[in-house]
Amino acid sequence: MDQRAQDDATVLQRSLRRFDITAMGVAAVISFDTVGQIATGGGQAATWTAALALLFLVPYALVFAETGAAFPQEGGPYVWVKLALGRRAAALTTLFYWVTNPIWLGGSLVFIAAETWDRFVFRLGSGTVADYTFKLLFVWAAILTAVVSLRRGKWVTTVGAGVKVLALALFTGTAVLYGMQHGFQGLRDAHFAPTTGGFLALVPILLFAYVGFEAPNAAGEEMHDPQRDVPAALGRSAALAACCYLLPVLALLAVVPAGQVTGIGGFMEGARLVFDVYGAAAGPLLTLTAVMFVFALLTQGSAWMIVSDRMQAMAAADGGFFSRGLGAFHPRLGTPVRTNLLSGAVATLFMLAAMQLADGNAAAVFSVVLTVAVTTLLLSYLVIIPSLVLLRLRRPDAVRPYRVPCGTGGFLLCAGVVLAWIAVGSWSALFPGVLEHLFGLSYDFQDQWGVSRLTFESFTLGTVALLLLVGAVGFAAAHRRDQASRSLTSPRRPSSDAD
Repeated sequence: MDQRAQDDATVLQRSLRRFDITAMGVAAVISFDTVGQIATGGGQAATWTAALALLFLVPYALVFAETGAAFPQEGGPYVWVKLALGRRAAALTTLFYWVTNPIWLGGSLVFIAAETWDRFVFRLGSGTVADYTFKLLFVWAAILTAVVSLRRGKWVTTVGAGVKVLALALFTGTAVLYGMQHGFQGLRDAHFAPTTGGFLALVPILLFAYVGFEAPNAAGEEMHDPQRDVPAALGRSAALAACCYLLPVLALLAVVPAGQVTGIGGFMEGARLVFDVYGAAAGPLLTLTAVMFVFALLTQGSAWMIVSDRMQAMAAADGGFFSRGLGAFHPRLGTPVRTNLLSGAVATLFMLAAMQLADGNAAAVFSVVLTVAVTTLLLSYLVIIPSLVLLRLRRPDAVRPYRVPCGTGGFLLCAGVVLAWIAVGSWSALFPGVLEHLFGLSYDFQDQWGVSRLTFESFTLGTVALLLLVGAVGFAAAHRRDQASRSLTSPRRPSSDAD
């Protein structure tokens, strides 16, 4: 990393301990918006959730625990890809990883938050002044949390993680009480046997739900003891995430009639049903849960902004994305304020574009925008995972406080399994229905997504194409600027008659 990036790193303050890293992982990765979306897969959603926890999450956690402890520099995945494949590949990969989060914040998170507030707190309407105001406040409150110093901002995400786990536990426990009184009709009607169609539909969203535990490594130089704390925190947060997905999905399927679970309203609609066991207290308790739900969504966005903005800032400071000024860390706050504001602008623009796409259909926007976020994030892992392998092979002497069992062979096996899952998920997210047709399965695109394939692919492939263009232009602009800067500062050769 060049001198400018090192200078920016000098303003960083070590404020993250093991508990903070675990809480940040929980706040970022356990996604309220994906619980309902996963449950739309019916009984086999629980089957695939458990299967991927074992066959994907475990090897994923192992390889990132080793790499995160061995290479704890600020910037995390940006640094890993740069060390393995160079600055250009690292800058483009980081762009895909980073942009996922303002897209997600301005798309799926803000839409499910507004829908929840509209249904359970007070009416906002669709496309009204109140609707736009709520969504803008939501986006910029998340950005503000990333702007303040990490020493303070971490407590917002920590509280959000606690609220999230509490709300999920409350819902799951209440669903059990409801089932004991009214019967678990949903489980009797659910079909848990896995199918090829269910696999192809669920894999992208499940992978999106399970990835991201390496994100706190983006603040590696703000951790007190990353080499010891990262593996332990990653293991704890991953185990907690598996439980926080599987148990609520089972509870949701148990109480909501088959075929009536929706991605955007699934969790809260399930809560509305099961809170009937509380009698007269059901209404106020449901409203309180809705507020907790929205707050948890907000802090989820904040946690990702905190970590992914640091990655993008380090890429800019290192000369890989437009102006190095985007990578400047505030001398007092120790945060990349300019990149934070850029994230807010992207999230706002994407929210406005998504509202035009929906034309009042929030459920369609939720599904399509969530898939765009899934696509950009999974594509970044197609570069990150091979980079981890190259670091393992090329830098065997790096201090590795934690190692994947069975040495290099175990590491390569785990990385290969993870990469295979990511490849299938990326293809299914980019081109839904293609693999289904190859396997002879029926697939009605309009019925599945609520929009035409042209609209869907315009949003997904259009986003990918735009990011590739932005990445190429950004790197070229940074390269030209650096060349111009070097030519101005380099000593001039004395003139002679021969010149």
